[in-house]
Amino acid sequence: MTSSHGDTTDSTILSLDDGDLHVCQDGPRDAPALLLIHGSASSARSWDQLVPLLTGSHRVIRIDLLGHGRSAKPDDRGYTTPDQARRVGEALDLLGVREAVVAGHSSGGAVATALAERRPGLVTALVLINTGPGLDAFIAPASAAFAPSQWPPTDEQIRLFASPGFSRPGYRPPDELLDEVRCMTLHTLAATMQGTREYLHERPLPDRLAPLGKPLLVIFGADDRRWRSSSASDYRVVPGAEIEFLPGLGHTPILEDPQQTAIPLLAFTTTHTKQPH
Repeated sequence: MTSSHGDTTDSTILSLDDGDLHVCQDGPRDAPALLLIHGSASSARSWDQLVPLLTGSHRVIRIDLLGHGRSAKPDDRGYTTPDQARRVGEALDLLGVREAVVAGHSSGGAVATALAERRPGLVTALVLINTGPGLDAFIAPASAAFAPSQWPPTDEQIRLFASPGFSRPGYRPPDELLDEVRCMTLHTLAATMQGTREYLHERPLPDRLAPLGKPLLVIFGADDRRWRSSSASDYRVVPGAEIEFLPGLGHTPILEDPQQTAIPLLAFTTTHTKQPH
């Protein structure tokens, strides 16, 4: 692995036993750690606009999950949600991170939950951003599956696939983020999405989180077209859970309005972060 110190961005490839992971770090390395986990068919770049708002008080760590972004994309590895969570924990170990607040967007929130289940001592608090609590909350229309003969997909196919992820009128997602779909393999995309469905089918997230005793903030764009926003109330079974609705925003508030998203996120993380040992 490579590393650097100070306040500059550090882009690192971590070699794990079952695949290399790409990691970005921003902010002072001696500040409390805040881990950001992207959703399916995305990458660490989905957080680009939010990161500068967080680095004043945090060591911000972003990981490209296996099969995504600049991480390895092997076809012979597991892409279940617990598999992805295990790799995230191993990456934090290599970075010397002993405790972190973990925030996940969309299916990244499922990975964050699985990490808290697997490594409760590592996760001090959780932030779930537009993460559906269970499969019954999914409302996006069934888009046509990408056929192997059509891979990589066309721009039109990618935009159709991504369209429920954004709701702000006139908002156009950055082309480089849509490119992340094209950079995946059909196998890694399908296996990752199947892994999320299986994890939610096995047990809804609120039922998983309730016994963990971790502080929880749920942020939901009120106009989400992928997950029913009213389902955020399902998380109230988690003791002390805080729920924030962002009016006028959709499934991806971290891109649609980073500043509005940062307000509840920073208020929560400031309360629940611990200084590094």
